[in-house]
Amino acid sequence: MTTLHIKNMVCDRCKLVVGQLLGGLDLPPTDVRLGEADVSREPTPEERSTLRTALKAVGFELLDDRRQQVLEAVKTAIIQLVRDESETLHRVTPSVYLSEKLGRDYKYLSTLFSETEGLTIEEFTIRQRLERVKELLEDGELSLTEIADRLHYSSVQYLSNQFKKGTGLTPGQYRQAGLPRQALDAVGK
Repeated sequence: MTTLHIKNMVCDRCKLVVGQLLGGLDLPPTDVRLGEADVSREPTPEERSTLRTALKAVGFELLDDRRQQVLEAVKTAIIQLVRDESETLHRVTPSVYLSEKLGRDYKYLSTLFSETEGLTIEEFTIRQRLERVKELLEDGELSLTEIADRLHYSSVQYLSNQFKKGTGLTPGQYRQAGLPRQALDAVGK
């Protein structure tokens, strides 16, 4: 079995698209996860080239470089952390979560991320959280208090301050303005 590392997979639809794409290239996946797909055999160089082109056409990228694979794993783990609303995950700090999930020293992950992305893991996490807040504001189903609680902010005031600092708008102004959100794979760019 071979694990392929794929950049920009951020949701269940991404997994579906990649799975269908692999099946169409006669590389049926045995498992598809965010950022990775397992196939039963090693693709030939020609298949890798075809796969690379096909993935690029739908907004993904086949990653061969180990450092890029680690970076993508960090981003995927942060997106999963931000979108997971269970209490369990939020009892540990993001640094502990990342170290345990990826089996790497946080200092290594932090240094690699900062050098490559030009922002810290903490800044990336905040940006992801703000995109999630925007999504929930646009849905209009939850009050700001409920959003703060759901996303494990310590208070509504803290959420409002972080939102204003990150977007230049208060949550209420954002809700009224109807501005577009960023795609999850574009956050931090």
